[in-house]
Amino acid sequence: MCGIAGIVYKDGNLHKVGDDMTNMLHALQHRGPDSAGFALYGGLGLEEDEYILNIQLENNNQNLLRKLQDQINMITPIESDRLLSTTEKSNLYQCKIRLEEFHMLKPLIQEVDSINEDVVVINGEHSFSMIKDVGSVLDIADNYNTRSIKGTHAIGHTRFSTESGVDLYHAHPFQTYIIRDISLVHNGQITNYWKVRDPLERKGHVFETNNDTECLVHYIADKIDSGYSLQEALEHSVEDMDGPFSYIVSTPNGIGIAKDKLGLRPGVMAENDDIFAIASEEVSLGKVIDTNEVEQIYPGEVRVFEI
Repeated sequence: MCGIAGIVYKDGNLHKVGDDMTNMLHALQHRGPDSAGFALYGGLGLEEDEYILNIQLENNNQNLLRKLQDQINMITPIESDRLLSTTEKSNLYQCKIRLEEFHMLKPLIQEVDSINEDVVVINGEHSFSMIKDVGSVLDIADNYNTRSIKGTHAIGHTRFSTESGVDLYHAHPFQTYIIRDISLVHNGQITNYWKVRDPLERKGHVFETNNDTECLVHYIADKIDSGYSLQEALEHSVEDMDGPFSYIVSTPNGIGIAKDKLGLRPGVMAENDDIFAIASEEVSLGKVIDTNEVEQIYPGEVRVFEI
């Protein structure tokens, strides 16, 4: 079933996006109890060549952590680091690095992933914070202090797993490193998944999972990288994708939503002078905006709001 939500502050300034998105997703908790995730844009304030890596280490192994740090330092010095979340079974390690070019990020991630099966890079980010985990929205928000994060826009997801594992790695949002800082949340199924994925792989796209959401974000990133606007990329996806779906994609400049031509997955929106918001259900919109004038996202429709 899953729940999706997005919000943009029209003035382009920093607002309490973490708090607003937490409230929006909590209102959709009934649509997905397995995991939840946030992509919160605009608040990191990194320099052009700075990136943040979020890495899961299984078994809470300090020797493995030192090996990980040594591996990263061999490629580029770690500028700062911290443990975001620690349990008896795993750590979520975050570090800040510098890279001369964006295209160096994916090879670095692959190098770290190759250390052993207990090390998994969740994501690398520049202009947004990605926070996702197994559990409830409020527990994740408390564990990662999500409510304190400020930003310009955001998307989020509550997950009901139907096809792949329930773990941090398969939680939404998904991203790709074809272009910088694009993320996507999805409700539904892409039934012609392999037909869409095959030409992307032939072009050199590398997939980490068999999750159809990963295929969607690769598809949109490929279109944008090929010169299409976000609006055009979403319009093409409605024509090329089969199955029941609605999804929200975010770039550093804004968000967009697309819905399948049969309208089998819900989507509503509302806006005023200050906010543009979209979600699976009106109850989510009501946490951030007056819902007297809610609009339905119609079958096959695409909406984009960029700052």
